[in-house]
Amino acid sequence: MKDDKVKIIIAEMFGTMVLVIGGCGTAILATGSFGEGNTVGILGVAIAFGLSLLCMVYAIGPISGCHINPAVTLGMAVAKKIKTSMVPYYWVAQLTGGVIGALVIKLIASGNKSWNIKEVSFATNGFGKLDTATQVGSPGGFSLSAVGISEIILTALFVLVCIHTTRKDFAIGFGGIAAGLMLTLVHIISIPVSNTSVNPARSFSVALFKGGESLNQLWAFIVFPLIGAIIAGLLAAYVFVEDKTTTQTSKASA
Repeated sequence: MKDDKVKIIIAEMFGTMVLVIGGCGTAILATGSFGEGNTVGILGVAIAFGLSLLCMVYAIGPISGCHINPAVTLGMAVAKKIKTSMVPYYWVAQLTGGVIGALVIKLIASGNKSWNIKEVSFATNGFGKLDTATQVGSPGGFSLSAVGISEIILTALFVLVCIHTTRKDFAIGFGGIAAGLMLTLVHIISIPVSNTSVNPARSFSVALFKGGESLNQLWAFIVFPLIGAIIAGLLAAYVFVEDKTTTQTSKASA
């Protein structure tokens, strides 16, 4: 059991690091900060997050379940898919991996002498009017209440999809595709609203390096996603109850 915990911790650290580098890295390095022609736009960032998750599901899913998100872990625990005693191990690994990923991005970006972290968003999440000097706040100027609704509902939907990929009646081998596409959709919807969190580890990692007002607003991107995760876990456990008599094999071959 001890060896399993170590494997889970390493897998979740690695997976969260990849998610932050792939998703936040794209948002920071490929959206115009280093030249007008170097931009992938909202759709490009959304796809980057989705692809990062999709790849990690198949890479580390068999080891840890590929949560790489404290909200997913909480939702899984509420839905009784994992033991609650494992939650702290997942969370520590995810937060650590996210910080490592953000550090890698900062080191790369710092290689450009004109780049200044104080003048860019560094892919942080925010609410309220966007401060043009520090790039902290909601990209579209959305209020705290709007950001809260967005983060809670979209996190609940995303986590519910992740939970359902573990059902015995879910088609074998398609979990990564479902989760990756859902995360892409969530980003397309909410990047203009909050720069999309739905993942406290992702939000914490970049805010830690950005500092200032980003850290002051960080609470929202911990609290709201976790509320959404609890809602998803309760729905999975008590509303969309799994049929224990159905197997993945029979479903996949149907």
